[in-house]
Amino acid sequence: MDMKKRIHLELRNRTPSDVRELVLDNCRSVEGKIEGLTAEFVNLEFLSLINVGLISVSNLPKLGKLKKLELSDNRISGGLDVLAEKLPNLTHLNLSGNKLKDISTLEPLKKLDNLKSLDLFNCEVTNLNDYRESVFKLLPQLTYLDGYDMEDREASDSDGEVDGDGVDDDEDEEEDEDGEEEDFDEEEEDEEDEEEVEGEEDDEEVSGEDEEEDFGQDGEVDEEDDDDDEDEDEAETGKGEKRKRDPEDEDDDDDDEDDD
Repeated sequence: MDMKKRIHLELRNRTPSDVRELVLDNCRSVEGKIEGLTAEFVNLEFLSLINVGLISVSNLPKLGKLKKLELSDNRISGGLDVLAEKLPNLTHLNLSGNKLKDISTLEPLKKLDNLKSLDLFNCEVTNLNDYRESVFKLLPQLTYLDGYDMEDREASDSDGEVDGDGVDDDEDEEEDEDGEEEDFDEEEEDEEDEEEVEGEEDDEEVSGEDEEEDFGQDGEVDEEDDDDDEDEDEAETGKGEKRKRDPEDEDDDDDDEDDD
């Protein structure tokens, strides 16, 4: 895909002035030059043109708000004076993997007063004697060269990012606040659920006690009923015995009369 089509695709129905970050990596440049990128991208802060076959940056439009420019893995060998002219607020520049051979090709970068970080990995210039000392001397505004400062201290993550690169910081904060509110609501719901469960357990215990009391009363009543039944059985048994003895008594009386 050529660079013009890629830019059109990246716009996604937005206007150029709405775009703050533009990534065009691995697309094709015509004759090794930038095309399709215009000064209409007035709010652009981050531009990435990695491995697009660039030989020159001469067609770069004026982008007053651009802070970070990725140009690694191209074929640029000079002409960096355009950067100072078109990108006055540039703070981070990555030229790794290009055809830069001499320290003198970096001299136009002196005009980039805000340049804080410069990367030249895999460029021939890095093989020169006293390369780091020479670059820091040539560009005193630099803090980091190839990710390290003059004292060989590695750049922190925050230093490696564009100032103001957190485009969605406010949105993230709002999301965090919303997330905290959601968590708080969930905690309240959990507490309410726990209270409901405890209430149900209490109800179950109370109902269990009531059942035990009822069972105890029923048991006592049943025992009393059993006693009454036994008394009735004994009474009926006694009556039966009396009935059995009555004829014998009659016979005895008859014998007595005969004796008389």
